[in-house]
Amino acid sequence: MDLASFGTNSPGRLVSIPGGHSAFVPHPLPPPMQFGGRVLLLSDRAMLSLGRLDGKAQTLPNPHMLIRVFQQQEALLSSRIEGTIADPQELLLAEVSRGAPPSSGVREVRNYMDALDRGLRQLQELPVSLRLIRDAHRRLMRGVRGQEQRPGEFRDIQNYIGKPGGFSNARFVPPPVAEMRECLDAFEKFLHSEDDLPALVRLAFIHYQFEAIHPFRDGNGRIGRLLLVILLCDWKLLSHPLIYLSGYFDKHRDAYLDHLLAVSQRGAWEEWLRFFLQAVDEQAREAFERATSLLALREQYRERLQALRASSAALRLVDALFVRPILTVPVARGLLKMTYRGAQQVLLKLERAKIITEWRRVSGGRPKAFFAEEIIRLTSAL
Repeated sequence: MDLASFGTNSPGRLVSIPGGHSAFVPHPLPPPMQFGGRVLLLSDRAMLSLGRLDGKAQTLPNPHMLIRVFQQQEALLSSRIEGTIADPQELLLAEVSRGAPPSSGVREVRNYMDALDRGLRQLQELPVSLRLIRDAHRRLMRGVRGQEQRPGEFRDIQNYIGKPGGFSNARFVPPPVAEMRECLDAFEKFLHSEDDLPALVRLAFIHYQFEAIHPFRDGNGRIGRLLLVILLCDWKLLSHPLIYLSGYFDKHRDAYLDHLLAVSQRGAWEEWLRFFLQAVDEQAREAFERATSLLALREQYRERLQALRASSAALRLVDALFVRPILTVPVARGLLKMTYRGAQQVLLKLERAKIITEWRRVSGGRPKAFFAEEIIRLTSAL
């Protein structure tokens, strides 16, 4: 870690750790700073974009519609920032198949979706807390790379951020274990406190602080980004998780990491806030456009089926595709509560209407799968 880059405006202190190295301990939130007019303007604009997106979410015919396909993109992109690449179609196929085990990348992305879904459901009975964060981490790391790194438990060793090679090559060294525990206590108190900060500014502070504390042995980046979506919903800024901020962070990965580091080094809060608020604004606008396009596509599908005098069962399957854009005969049969042959006929009707396409690469005894390629294309940010 480059100690010379930590100036007097750094929002923390450097402490010595064994081996002649140093670690950074962030001060408790909030930082003592005045916001420039540009930050407040960006905050207001991002809030308006979120409100517009939430208004679109309120028009969904089915409260579950679009949520999962958006969650999948957040999971794919957040994992990709950490170097995990997963095929979106393989991910979908793994959700409806009992064939060969999915790849390690798919398992990691599925864990992210499970952790996010569980965290959102827990909001009905738990506040956003260290307990909720530990539970999300346990689910994130279950049965995948890093599972030996004490899933669901805060670290008991010193860690660092950077390329392999030890602390000498570290880009950033988070606080030692004892100081980490103090930081987490202050972090949780800030989560539960009330203040007059603009909500999205508060969210940016929280994201930085979690990344600076780096409380787990592995998986910190994904948990930190997952926490953003959970807080947006917990604070009622969104009624449904239809935004994936990881899309912006992945597109501007170097700037994302540099801004976080610059806060620790020289207290560059203004720059970080501008970057973060721009991310929220752009991703909310993009999500609005995607949701609008998807709902328009749904109407096109319904019109095609009505022109073919399709049954109500076919219309129900169309709506199911906007929850999960893949179907097999067994899945369709379960959704429609009809015979195997009856479900097969409905799927063929959707195929004739050019709504779904058979996936030709199915093997290993898996049932025939059909993808809604237009839905996948509209939701994919890869």
